[in-house]
Amino acid sequence: MTYEQILADIKKRVYYPIYFLMGEEPFFIDTISNELENTILDEAERSFNQVVLYGSDVSVNDIMSQARAFPMMSDYLVVIVKEAQNVDNIDSLADYIEKLPPTTILVINYKYKKLDKRRALAKYIDKKGVLFESKKLYDNNIPEWITKYLSAKKYNITPKATQMIADFLGNDLHRVRNELEKLMVALPPSKRIDDADVEYNIGISKDFNVFELQKAIGSKDLPKANRIINYFGDNPKENPIFMVISVLYGYYTKLLKLHFSKDKNKSTVATMLGVNLFFVNDYFEAVRNYSWTDCMNCIEVLREFDLKSKGYNSTSDISQKELYREMLFKLMKN
Repeated sequence: MTYEQILADIKKRVYYPIYFLMGEEPFFIDTISNELENTILDEAERSFNQVVLYGSDVSVNDIMSQARAFPMMSDYLVVIVKEAQNVDNIDSLADYIEKLPPTTILVINYKYKKLDKRRALAKYIDKKGVLFESKKLYDNNIPEWITKYLSAKKYNITPKATQMIADFLGNDLHRVRNELEKLMVALPPSKRIDDADVEYNIGISKDFNVFELQKAIGSKDLPKANRIINYFGDNPKENPIFMVISVLYGYYTKLLKLHFSKDKNKSTVATMLGVNLFFVNDYFEAVRNYSWTDCMNCIEVLREFDLKSKGYNSTSDISQKELYREMLFKLMKN
């Protein structure tokens, strides 16, 4: 089952006897678990019929001891095991779960790890319950996720504002969600969220950000790129160079993909690069300004300055601002 299907079933009060939520992305696990924790039972029922356990404090026997009990004046007993990746020999649950009372709902949060799907426990859960793998989103999936998240809440956002948030916050979905919640508290649904709203409510400058730097580099606008780099150098805590290098590395990788793509249809390119159709013309301009060999050289420059920013092959007293300026010079001379 997908994340959306699971949440849709919870909303319809369709429940399963066991939810095993595993994988690299904690956001989806936490969201599903919290929905189950807050919706299966009402507030009065939770006192007697909802138990939250932590994996570092319990064994499989402890979990089963709680899960075998029966509810009091309720249809369900809900047992939630958080941080279950810390439970020893979790696979031994297979020896017990078939004997659980039909009134028990067992929720297991198994973060950063996965069950072996060939083993008995995974096969049983997949047949009788929900075996959900929460996969980490790549950076280029974040803008689409932001748009969908806001759309589900009846909000709209401009492509530029979406990209600003994605570039600044990366793929930490908990952090992204928290910032989106700030925007929704501050703005009515009738207001389309734009770059000025993001600047005012989240604190990302609409003129001095990685998205604008990327655009300036791609169009060979050296004065604009210099202004942004100087701003980054004067505000290194808000604009750490390693984060900027990571975004620019992804940018040049996309330019390489575009260079070698046979299909130059704009919609196809947008899908291939994982960007909004709104930005495709910027990428076409950039590949006119940077040959594929230029892109390879720029990637080498980024690798060089990634090492320098971490103290390799660099004097210890060089400032981040100086690193930024030197890096920009080498990127834009290509």
